[in-house]
Amino acid sequence: MGTVEDGAAVARIHPGADVDGRAVIGAGTTVWHLAQVREGAVVGADCVVGRGAYIGPGVRIGDRVKVQNHALVYEPAVVEDGVFIGPAAVLTNDRYPRAVTPDGRLKGQLDWRPEAVTLRQGCSVGGRAVLVAGVTVGRWALVAAGAVVHRDVPDFALVAGVPARRIGWVGRAGEPLRPAGPGRWHCPRTGEDYRETDGTLAPR
Repeated sequence: MGTVEDGAAVARIHPGADVDGRAVIGAGTTVWHLAQVREGAVVGADCVVGRGAYIGPGVRIGDRVKVQNHALVYEPAVVEDGVFIGPAAVLTNDRYPRAVTPDGRLKGQLDWRPEAVTLRQGCSVGGRAVLVAGVTVGRWALVAAGAVVHRDVPDFALVAGVPARRIGWVGRAGEPLRPAGPGRWHCPRTGEDYRETDGTLAPR
């Protein structure tokens, strides 16, 4: 396992990983075998980039993020602190993909405009979920495994299915909240209480 010095801490990069020299890898981050981190990508401190994961050019990833095995994070995605991206999840960047232009020419970089998926602080994306270009997953939300997310996900929402729909609320611990009266929800793990107002949820 190779290391990259950053003050007192180091990033650990497996010799089988492909990390471009123009990428920035934060202190305490581990990049595992067969992962690829492209040019201009920034991966924060204390992250884990799993085996076979892909981080596209210019992607921004915050601190304490887990990108699990074979997840694909296409540019120009923005991933905030404390996010979990499950195995084989895909953050896409082209809402209307085509390999060729209408006249049959192979499309190049200038023939389309990539759209970012944004993952807000603390949210989680389950294994094999697909996030359509341009969507935002809110803070501490949870996307179930295998879901296809085609519209924004509110903070603390639990979404599942194809297409994904909200089926409940979760707290910061990730567990489903329990109803505690009209417009009130309770976390069985942390004891935190939440209030629902007009389809949004916030800690009380």
